[in-house]
Order: sequence, then C-alpha cells, then structure tokens
Amino acid sequence: MGHWFYRNIVEPGKLPLLLALASFVLTFLVTRTVTRMIRAGKGPFGNVKAGGLHIHHVVPGVVLTVVGGFGSVASSQHTGAGTVVFALVFGVGAGLVLDEFALILHLDDVYWTEDGRKSVEVVVLTASVLLLTLGGFAPLGVNDLTADERDDRRAFLLTLAVNFMFVLITLFKGKLRMAVIGTLVPFVAIIGALRLARPTSLWARRFYRHRPRSRARSMLRAFRHDRRWSGPRRKFQDLIGGAPDRLPMTGAPGSGRDREPR
Repeated sequence: MGHWFYRNIVEPGKLPLLLALASFVLTFLVTRTVTRMIRAGKGPFGNVKAGGLHIHHVVPGVVLTVVGGFGSVASSQHTGAGTVVFALVFGVGAGLVLDEFALILHLDDVYWTEDGRKSVEVVVLTASVLLLTLGGFAPLGVNDLTADERDDRRAFLLTLAVNFMFVLITLFKGKLRMAVIGTLVPFVAIIGALRLARPTSLWARRFYRHRPRSRARSMLRAFRHDRRWSGPRRKFQDLIGGAPDRLPMTGAPGSGRDREPR
C-alpha cells in the first residue's frame, strides 16, 4: 500500500491535490453538521455576528482560498511543508465558499431553501472531478493517447478539438454535469452529445424550433428522466446537506426572507 501511494500520489506530485480534496470534503461535512445543529437549536454553536451583521462562512472561506491559492502558486516545491499547508488551507477555504455557492449565485441567503440545493450539487460535482483527476484522468482525453500520438502534434490537437466539440455540444444541450465530467472522461461527453437535448437548452431552442416531433421527444425524455432520478437525488442531497425548509414563506419563492435565522 505504501509503495502504491508513493508511486501514484507522491511521485507524480499529486499529494497537495489529495490533501486539498480531503480538507475540502471534510470542511464541507463539518460545516453542514454545524449549520444543521444551529438550525435545530442543538449544541454550543451559533451564528457569527459583528455589530448585528450575520457573517456568513463564505467570508472566511474567500480569505482562506486566496491565501491558500497564492501560497501554492508561490511555493516552488510539490511536497514541501509549505505546499502541504497551503493545500490544506485552500481546501478548507474552497469547502466554506462552495458550501454557500447558492448564496453567491442568488445574492441572497437561500441556504435552507430549494435553491440552496445548488451548493450541494456543486460540492459533489467538484469532488467527483477532483477524484477523477487524482485517478489519472487528463482533460479532453489526453490520457488515452499513446506516446507516439502525443509526439504527433496533429493527432494531439485533433484529439483535443474533437473531444472539446463533444463537451461543447453536451453543454449546449443543457447537460452541465455530463459536460463537466466529459472533460475528463470523453466517453461521457460523446453520450451527452448524441442524445436528445434538454427542452429548455440553447440547442433545443435553436434546432428543435421547427421540429415538433424532436421537441416532444425531448420533453418526454426529460420528464421521464427527472421523474426517475429527482427523488433519489433529493434524498442524497438531504442526507448530505440537510432538507430545505418546508414551511410557507410570505416573501417571494426562494427569496430567503421570513425564515428562521441559522
């Protein structure tokens, strides 16, 4: 086990990435645990306030991300103590920031609303991409090329262009998750590019406008997909990040107003 770890993690210089990923995931889990305890009124924790202003944890997260990021760039070693520390700091900061990704996106406190689920989705997607990177997957299928193909500039550029085209088509078809994963696993992007687009995507609005049969098939397939997977996905998100508020709100839907503070 030690030999495998050194050969596949330490020697290729992936140790900082592994430590950043570990601190990122651990910070997210700890943060969600603490906020759920605050929400339930349990434990010694409470909201951080300064002069009556609620300080969201995205604020220290941004500071730690900046410190860890610039520190990692400035470090000249891949396995030195400084690089390890900055990798851990960056992971902690990224975990705090992405835990409130929905707040940044909506510019409102939607932490415990349906819109707040986007934070959990982004964290899971980020962790998945980092795990694939640690596993040796390179962007746009570069890892699938042989040594001779890498030396052949034309084959190299053609591979990048073709795989990038599949990723771009998948993105235009409204399949963000498949597009992101497809940058590291081209097979996923190919499937996303060949299948029907989501009915609300740019691709559907452009190419299905005068094709009622394709538009109807797209809507039916999206309905069946959402009906099949929305339930398990919501349960998984609730398990990780906690269920959103079910209480009626007097403010606008998803506005984050008239809720209990966390």
